[in-house]
Amino acid sequence: MTAVRIDGKALAAKVRAQVAEDVKAFGEPVCLATILVGDDPASHVYVGNKHEASHEAGIDSRDHRFPSDTPESEILDLLAELNADDEVDGILVQLPLPEHMDEAKVTRVVDPAKDVDGFHPTNAGLLFLGEPFLVPATPSGVMVMLAEHGVELKGKEAVVIGRSEIVGKPMAMLLLAEHATVTICHSRTVNLAEHTRRADVLVAAVGRPGIVTPEMVKPGATVIDIGVNRTDAGLVGDVDPAVFDVAGLMTPVPGGVGPMTIAMLLRNTLTASQHRRSKVALPGS
Repeated sequence: MTAVRIDGKALAAKVRAQVAEDVKAFGEPVCLATILVGDDPASHVYVGNKHEASHEAGIDSRDHRFPSDTPESEILDLLAELNADDEVDGILVQLPLPEHMDEAKVTRVVDPAKDVDGFHPTNAGLLFLGEPFLVPATPSGVMVMLAEHGVELKGKEAVVIGRSEIVGKPMAMLLLAEHATVTICHSRTVNLAEHTRRADVLVAAVGRPGIVTPEMVKPGATVIDIGVNRTDAGLVGDVDPAVFDVAGLMTPVPGGVGPMTIAMLLRNTLTASQHRRSKVALPGS
């Protein structure tokens, strides 16, 4: 048996085309502002791709780039300006930030109504309460993939490897909302394989090349590989490619979850714009 390959690139193109249609139908200008500090080559590529995708979807963008020695206060001042700017609908701070900056502090300054990454405690809290507004793009992209392929989640065993605030935890919340029985595993989990072998849906998001091997996977399971690891052999995921011989459905790396992240970021930007122009307050605010 060889797993059916989930083509993230094709699905992302479909989502982006729909966003472009929805932006046109919305009839109002939509604008995304990004902030990039430092000279990490991968971050510059990511941000460039986000702006290119934005323009294709009819979304305006503002690109703010700073050298790595920029004082944190300068970024906080810019965020205050962008929060107050009525022409800006979405704000994205590209991570990682330089070591002298407090990432949590910086990302929490972003207005929750413009927080297209879904990192702000307000948006995390709404997701936890089952009232999602702006949800982190990578896990929400995974949910679109699962729906596209008709993966049944109700009553199924789902295992998420990884507990980060930006992927692992929101991923677990989204799966739980679809009535899956969810287990979160992490670096201190004892007998990881014992948990993963039970999974009907296995999501790997730890940033450790090949941590999931074929014997750790239930035959026929759906395997979602969120890991992106740069190695001497090139770009690899958290899942050993040999798992394709065991799984029923699986994402490749590259070409799997990655393209969906940008597509869902565009969707979030439009959602933020629609919400702000409706003048409706965030739930609980």
